[in-house]
Parts: sequence; structure tokens; C-alpha cells
Amino acid sequence: MATREERLEPLARRTRATLSARLLKGLTNFIVRKPLGAFGAAIILAMVFMALAAPWISGDPNKWHISDAMYGPSLKYWLGTNDLGQDMWAMIVRGARVSLYVGFLSVALGSCTGGIIGLVSAYYGGKVDISIQRLMDALMSIPTLILALAIMAALGQSLNNVVLAIGIVQIPRANRIVRSQALSVKESEFALAARSIGAGDMRIMLYHILPQCMAPWLIIASAGLGTAIISEASLSFLGMGVPPTVPTWGGMLSTRGREFFIDNPWMAIWPGVAISLAVYGFNLFGDALRDVLDPRLRGL
Repeated sequence: MATREERLEPLARRTRATLSARLLKGLTNFIVRKPLGAFGAAIILAMVFMALAAPWISGDPNKWHISDAMYGPSLKYWLGTNDLGQDMWAMIVRGARVSLYVGFLSVALGSCTGGIIGLVSAYYGGKVDISIQRLMDALMSIPTLILALAIMAALGQSLNNVVLAIGIVQIPRANRIVRSQALSVKESEFALAARSIGAGDMRIMLYHILPQCMAPWLIIASAGLGTAIISEASLSFLGMGVPPTVPTWGGMLSTRGREFFIDNPWMAIWPGVAISLAVYGFNLFGDALRDVLDPRLRGL
């Protein structure tokens, strides 16, 4: 007699096949409906591949080839070398790791923290809401780069401090978006019904209000990735980002990139192109994600 697992195996296979078909159909529809968004996603995936495969597709970015210093783009050095003979391709690839690490972690930190604060602020209202929003107003009154520079000056140069500084800068934006959505949702019929049957505040926030805020939350997070990469590059360009021994796109644009730009323009062109493509890809994908997730833009 067949066991329970054997009887359920055909159902599990059909379920997996159905999910795969739906996923493939959804992906195909996204590519057809939002080709620019799909192009942005392709740029992001290429960056992720570069970052993950860096040890296999590039050499040591800190290795000096003095005899090949200022070497132009060629078959030996695809993107040329800098004044110390460091391979620009290897530095660009390793710089993708830093940009993605800082971008994803800082956005996760800023969006999650800001979203949770906005949710609590909207739900409780009154003095709690006023106090939190005045703090958010104070943070937003300071230019983002100035605030990030001040945080880095206080904490010191390190990769994790860059993540923390950029994450703090992103908190007010996520807070405002989630709060505005939560304010309209908390007075809806299903939230009031949950409150009337005795559901606790935490349950109402997590199970009834938060799911309704996920779409704008994801949109603001995807849009913040490009901003985070620009902020990291700006901090590194100003010498207030990660330590100089870590290859970053902003650091490559600074000092040597500016000093030798006339005679060896590729030293500044390639990191600039990398930053532009990364931000462009995240912005395209973020716009497409907004169109897909926002019911008003879907005509619903």
C-alpha cells in the first residue's frame, strides 16, 4: 500500500509545475509590458553576477603592475590600468561588491526602520505621531549628504559605518511613505472589525495594516537603492567613505581619476560609467515596479 508521501508526490509535482508556469508567465508579461524595467533588472543582475563571480572573472585589484602603469584599454587589460599599474577591470568588478553591499544593506536598514516607525506613528497618532514626525522633519531638514558626512565624521571610516550612515539618511523618506498609507488603512473596515473583536495593537498592525503598506514600501526601497549607491560614491569621492585600500567607484573617481584625467581619461570614465549604469538600472526597475504594484497606475 502506498505511503502518504507517495500519494502526495503527484500533487506536489503538479503544484511545483503550476507555480513554475505562473512564474514564467508573470516574468514574460513583465518583460513585454515593461521592457525598460526588464532592462534595468538585467543591469542589476549583471552587477550581482560581477560581484559574486569577482574572484573568477578578475584578478587582484590591489596588485601593482608598475611596468604597465598608464596602460590603455587592450586585450591584456580590458579597461586599462591606473598610474600604479592596477587593473581597472578588477577594480570596477570589486567596486560592484562594495556598491551592492552598501546599497542593499543601507536600504534594508533605512526602509525597515523608517517603515516600522511610520507604521507605529500612524497607528497610535496623537502625541506619539507628533513627536515622531517632528524628529523626521528635523532629519529631513538636513541635506542628505551633509547628514551622512556628519555621521561618518563621528563614527569613522569603515564599510559598516557607511551602511549605517546611509541607512539613517533613508529613514525619514520611508517613514513618510508608510505613514501616509497606514493612516488611510487603519480606519478601513477590516481594521475596525479586527479592533472590535478584541485584536491587539500588534496583531492589527502586523496582520491587517502592514500588508496594505507593502507595495509603496517596496517601491520606495527600490528607488532608494540608486540613491544609496550615489551616496556611497559621494562619500568615497570626498574621502569619508570606506578606507582607501578598498576599491570603490567613488574612490576611483577621486584623487587619481581627477589628477590623470587629461592624459588617461579611462581612469575616471569607467567608474563614472559604472555608477551611472547602476543608478540607471535601479531607477528603471523601480519605476517599473511602481507601475506594476500601484493599483492606480494599473487602472484598477
